[in-house]
Amino acid sequence: MRDSWATSGGGDLHLDLGGPGGLRASLMRALREAIRTGRLAPGTRLPSSRSLAADLGVARNTVADAYAELVAEGWLVARQGSGTRVAPRAEPVAHPSSSAARRPVVERRAARPPDTAPRPRHDLRSGRPDVSAFPRSAWLTSVRRVLAAAPAAAFGYGDPRGRPELRRALAGYLARARGVRADPERIVVCAGFVRALALLGEVLGGTVAVESYGLWIHRELLERAGARTVPLPVDDRGADVTALPDTGAHTVLLTPAHQYPTGASLHPDRRAAAVDWARSVGGVVLEDDYDGEFRYDRQPVGALQDLDPDRVVYLGTAAKSLAPGLRLGWAVVPGPLLEAVLETRRETAETCGVLDQLALADFVECGAYDRHVRAVRLRYRRRRDRLAAALAERAPEVRVTGIAAGLHAVLELPPGTEEPVLRAAERAGVAVQGLARFRHPEAPDGGPDGLVVGYGTPPEHGFAAALDALCAVLRDGLGRA
Repeated sequence: MRDSWATSGGGDLHLDLGGPGGLRASLMRALREAIRTGRLAPGTRLPSSRSLAADLGVARNTVADAYAELVAEGWLVARQGSGTRVAPRAEPVAHPSSSAARRPVVERRAARPPDTAPRPRHDLRSGRPDVSAFPRSAWLTSVRRVLAAAPAAAFGYGDPRGRPELRRALAGYLARARGVRADPERIVVCAGFVRALALLGEVLGGTVAVESYGLWIHRELLERAGARTVPLPVDDRGADVTALPDTGAHTVLLTPAHQYPTGASLHPDRRAAAVDWARSVGGVVLEDDYDGEFRYDRQPVGALQDLDPDRVVYLGTAAKSLAPGLRLGWAVVPGPLLEAVLETRRETAETCGVLDQLALADFVECGAYDRHVRAVRLRYRRRRDRLAAALAERAPEVRVTGIAAGLHAVLELPPGTEEPVLRAAERAGVAVQGLARFRHPEAPDGGPDGLVVGYGTPPEHGFAAALDALCAVLRDGLGRA
């Protein structure tokens, strides 16, 4: 037996060259084993035959012949100019003698953790933008500019509210684009909307009224922070805030511009009633403006916060307009609440990346943010139109609603068909969400059947195929029902 080390992609690779046969057979056996067990991942570039021969102390022809035979067997791929690499594989092949190899494939897949589950063939889940549209070049320009100009002090711990450059830029943008009355001193930059909500949940506590349809993650965040959530009815005029006095709550979480996920805008009378309620009980309205930039069929609905900046916390995010991976969100906090929020922030020592904050500030100030939003707004509007047209032609029994704004639509289904359609989607590898999943557990039973379909995620080249797959799923699921 002979253990040898070779260099692969800049790292060390252990090869066991023992066993029967000559050096070529031993090398092929060692490389197969490294690939089979996952030590050599798909796509890994191998050393050149000359380099590997020198590392192992064997003839170059021995390595070249071994590479050629493994290419012929499908273990490796060789292309002019890119060298020899491990061939793509769905997953490492278990060793025949291992217990994993003897287990059924279904069992191994079931045991895979959720975060490593196979990606769906077509991702039509809501709340997700097309991240391939991220403006890399313009963002890089901003990063370079701020990195060259930022003072050394910017990279210290700093203000718990976030960098002043970003807070000033956001104050100007939110006033201009969303009608928010935002003093930079009252803006708190957080690692996304969820962190802002968790922070406010910890500060406010008590009972929080939420819309009976909404994102379950938000309810869970509030409950983990010690709050109790109670549902408000939702109809085609948004949340029924007239029910607030009966909830015993002093805080309410609303999506006024575009109710999530049903798509309704909060009626003007209800907007006024929500603010009046907050004044009467000394309460707070949390305004989730998650996709306020994306309205297509009429002028954007201004922020509820403008009605009473002392009673409404405005919450925004770059997750839909730019990318969720930036982890940048913000809260415009009323004066009476600000010190409690900042004190809690100081206790957790939670901050956001300084470089990303500075880059976003520059991105907004130089006009690149507005240009990007206009470009992706047009892209999403065209996708929305294509979705509506495809369903009208190929699934006319399905009514499409909630499409005046945002990145998703609600497909109203005949009663009793939501589960069969979801099963058909799972069989076809189409990721969609049932409307029932968004319903508060304490909301009355008997809600409508429907799908929540996001049209933001698929890349441009895959959108037509995603629409075809969705229509096929509807035919299959409705037919079985």
